[in-house]
Amino acid sequence: MNIGDIAPDYLGVNEKGEEIRLSAYRGKKVALYFYPKDNTSGCTAQACNLRDNYTELRKAGYEVIGVSVDNEKSHQKFIEKNQLPFTLVADTDKRLVQQFGVWGEKSMYGKKYMGTFRTTFIVDKEGKIERIIGPKEVKTKNHSAQILNGTGTTAQ
Repeated sequence: MNIGDIAPDYLGVNEKGEEIRLSAYRGKKVALYFYPKDNTSGCTAQACNLRDNYTELRKAGYEVIGVSVDNEKSHQKFIEKNQLPFTLVADTDKRLVQQFGVWGEKSMYGKKYMGTFRTTFIVDKEGKIERIIGPKEVKTKNHSAQILNGTGTTAQ
């Protein structure tokens, strides 16, 4: 997905097994954030930063939706443990991460593996991608400020 593309309507199922569609959020901007794994340090820092600033994000017209390849049960535990006020999509079949181009080869300690590149897509009120905060840009401990301040790549 690139800036200017219409984001897919169907995102998948959330932690409660409910279908999540972007069309349900028309009229709001959506911060659709992809993250590698529930209950890891960076992902927890990012989710908690979004939680702590959720009211401010909502006042600015944003809704937050997280996506990882973890299952519904893992998302439920992550939400409960960290008291997250937003929904998490369980992309267990990796359809969405591939559709958005955020699934690929990563490397840690010289070991290569497949995983999710931490990326946030800002979707406008009509469902079009207006901004992307890429893997090298995302600051997990200050991510809500990045969303609110317009950080990332935008259309020229």
